[in-house]
Amino acid sequence: MPPFARPPPSTQYAQLSFPSTHVLLVTLNRPRDLNCINSQGHAELHDVWEWMDDEPSLRVGILTGKGRAFCAGADLKGISRLIMNPPSRASRSESSSSRNPPFSVSPLLVPMNIVQAKPIESPEWNNSAQASTSKSPMPVSGFGGLSRRKGRKPIICAINGLCFGGGTEMIINADLVIASSLAKMGLPEVKRGVVALAGALPRLIRTIGRQRAMEMALTGRAYTAEQAERWGLLNEVVSVGDCVVDGKPDDEAVSERVVGRAVQIAIEIAENSPDAVLVTREGVKLGWEGIGAEEATGLLNETWVRRLYEGENIKEGLKAFVEKRKPNWRDSKL
Repeated sequence: MPPFARPPPSTQYAQLSFPSTHVLLVTLNRPRDLNCINSQGHAELHDVWEWMDDEPSLRVGILTGKGRAFCAGADLKGISRLIMNPPSRASRSESSSSRNPPFSVSPLLVPMNIVQAKPIESPEWNNSAQASTSKSPMPVSGFGGLSRRKGRKPIICAINGLCFGGGTEMIINADLVIASSLAKMGLPEVKRGVVALAGALPRLIRTIGRQRAMEMALTGRAYTAEQAERWGLLNEVVSVGDCVVDGKPDDEAVSERVVGRAVQIAIEIAENSPDAVLVTREGVKLGWEGIGAEEATGLLNETWVRRLYEGENIKEGLKAFVEKRKPNWRDSKL
């Protein structure tokens, strides 16, 4: 493990590894449960992404799943038990004062009168105007700490298999998405009487347009990777047809190929100026989150350009260009 400014957070539901010097790989590790994420998992992932943003040596994150699923969504069994047997007011009050982080319910949108919880405190880049989060049972960064995340550094989702519900909500807000050719994805919440309220719905319409977003959200259908790529949900589909043995996918072989491709792209990003990557990503996010083009450009210039031009990396990049050599980037201090 590389030396870090502070150790990575401990995780029970995900494995952390470092396939390259500046790349963090997070693998959801509940294969028997199709990597469904419960409240503890949301808290852990929120902390992991926050740690990645703060760790100077890390530049790109990758999220994938172990087994045959990327993430099949929320822990519906846990939600069902809660709705069928809601806690008393006394037990809610007692639990809210003792738990840390401040929520304990899987967030697939349990009625808000069941849990009154505060979101996890987050750094300024996660503090958008989210009026509803004061009573949300998930962190302000959303499902898996990703579906509403703003963050500083890019995250690539490597979809190795099934990707439904909250899993799809996460990929909609990811920076890049790579998927196995065997992957299936969708928002089946309406088939279970719940709603995709972790940030996917308003973001989905900006990605694939109103009619396609309506089709996906209202029918609850499952879509192939090829269909999702045509619609603009994916950057790339990785062919894994030769990983099928006797009609059954070799999960490890599929994962190795999809994650391998994601790592290649992560390294390509990490080889660029870390300062320029942060500011460029922020510019794209500002526009995608609904700010007008001119307002976003002005805000980017006011907030970041001076800091960028006063940094070491822009000087190194220009000097390397003149000297016709590869730049030696420094970890970002922005």
